[in-house]
Amino acid sequence: MRILKSTILFSFLLGLLFSLNSCQKDLLNQTPTDLDADAFWKTEADASTALMGVYNQARTAFDRDYYWDGHGEFHRTRGTSFVSGSYANYGSNFGRSGFGSSFDSYYKILYGLVNRANYVIENVQRSIPTAKPIAIPGLERVVGESRMLRAMAYFRLIELWGDVPYIGKVITSNAEATSLYRTPIAQIKDSILSDLTYAQDKLPAKASELGRASKPAALALRGKVNLYWASWNNFGWPELKTFTPSKAEASAAYTLAANDFKAVITNYGLKLFRNGDPGSWGTMGDNSVLPNYFYLFMPAANSDGEMILAMTHGTTGTGQGEELMRDFGNRSTEGSQCWVFPETRLIDRYQSTITGDYVAPIVRLDPTKVADARTRTNSALNPATYANRDYRMKGTLLWDYEKMEKLESLKDAGALPLIYGKTSNATELNPDGCVTGLVYRKFVRNYAGAGRSDGDYSFPLIRLADVYLMYAEASNFVSGPQADAIDLVNQIRHRGNLPALATSKTATADDFFKAIEQERIVELIGEGHRGFDIRRWRKIESIWGAPNGPGLQNLDTWGKLNGEDYKQTDARGYERNYIFKIPQSERDLNPNLSQNDCWL
Repeated sequence: MRILKSTILFSFLLGLLFSLNSCQKDLLNQTPTDLDADAFWKTEADASTALMGVYNQARTAFDRDYYWDGHGEFHRTRGTSFVSGSYANYGSNFGRSGFGSSFDSYYKILYGLVNRANYVIENVQRSIPTAKPIAIPGLERVVGESRMLRAMAYFRLIELWGDVPYIGKVITSNAEATSLYRTPIAQIKDSILSDLTYAQDKLPAKASELGRASKPAALALRGKVNLYWASWNNFGWPELKTFTPSKAEASAAYTLAANDFKAVITNYGLKLFRNGDPGSWGTMGDNSVLPNYFYLFMPAANSDGEMILAMTHGTTGTGQGEELMRDFGNRSTEGSQCWVFPETRLIDRYQSTITGDYVAPIVRLDPTKVADARTRTNSALNPATYANRDYRMKGTLLWDYEKMEKLESLKDAGALPLIYGKTSNATELNPDGCVTGLVYRKFVRNYAGAGRSDGDYSFPLIRLADVYLMYAEASNFVSGPQADAIDLVNQIRHRGNLPALATSKTATADDFFKAIEQERIVELIGEGHRGFDIRRWRKIESIWGAPNGPGLQNLDTWGKLNGEDYKQTDARGYERNYIFKIPQSERDLNPNLSQNDCWL
């Protein structure tokens, strides 16, 4: 076999051999098929089997999206899960700076998804003219899903690299692959929207199979693409030299986004998980009762209406398990590795259930030096500091003396507390590599029976709460604070048992935007949104300070320094975090590919 010279062609050829992994349990045991065989593409079942290979590549591309929160200020990604085939396993940098040159392999994975989707689209469309009428809706559904997954890949590509080659057909030769130019982002955006419009028309209102896309998923994603297009036009993207922002374009795109989000909210009978009720906080230091927000991130929520677009997983023995507990959990939960954990500044974002506003900032004290460190008012080590806070806080975090189940050898060994600085693994939880004093409860299973890599939770890419917040954002930019948007934000706040927003929080568009951003932080933490929000809103400088400055220090709950971000980073370093480097290996193979200016 001759050596392949192009990532794009290589990804296409990989797409010919779809794996057994799928998002439908009834397809898990089917034999792998060479989709280039003349015997294939004869039935609707063949098309569905091929589609599962596209979904499998989408899982590889998106089900570790929580790593991206490491580009934000509230979540640290200290490593990767080392899962074969995951982009997180290819040297990608999920730290807060210097990351824009480290996603070459992810570029390849996304184009692999594009080419798998193209292959299914072309072959299924070819079969439709001769198909029986009864089979046509099913075949068109497969095309719609493939086009939606292709749209997801291109949306992520333009989010990171701006202009990229657009491929709307199967690539069959090195000559074809290496003759491509970067397509203007506006043209790609229009192609993405076209794919999503087709998908929205052909997909069912609700998929009967867990994990397959639906009309609300296509609509929500179309709205999100328009929201990002509006953001780039509103806030600017100077690092993408071919892009000229337009306030008129921004206004039109915000309006289109708001319309799509409103349709998702009103037309499909979707509701927040457990109707958005907060449930019970339980007792401080006890985990036998937890707020409803915690259970939204357990398999019980997999088929819930809030999960608009999610990546499905199998469990033990399927080769499809999710790695959430391994990444979010600690050594006391099936030997998990605490690859991701919260920064202590997240504590101050959780508001009071009494006032509905922020409380006094935490005080970080070293208990080996300060005698009353664990009892002083507002001390990060004093459990009373966390009383009467947003219920989502207990559903998300563990602080000193909060407990979770110790899971070992697929058995429950009882609840243990977190006491930062102690790691006996017999009397306290062992957080291993965590250097902040906080660990996640969110996504960490509280029941035994499955290993750290064998979870079957459907990781959410778009939740209904996210749609509520995106609708509020888009409509706010068009018309300022509107009653329906304020109500939706208050419904999300109710999940945390918080009172409705004070009138001062919705007095102006700027005030309401700050309230929306606040809810996006606490509602979506650890789900992969913050890093992208920061870039589209151009907030890197406002968070970490101006170039060549001191940056921002990271302190643990004892007040110890555990890192500094953007310290003395020059302006070019900031630019390179707003737009990624086109892989040099691709440019070496294809001289037509230009480079983003800040990487020259």
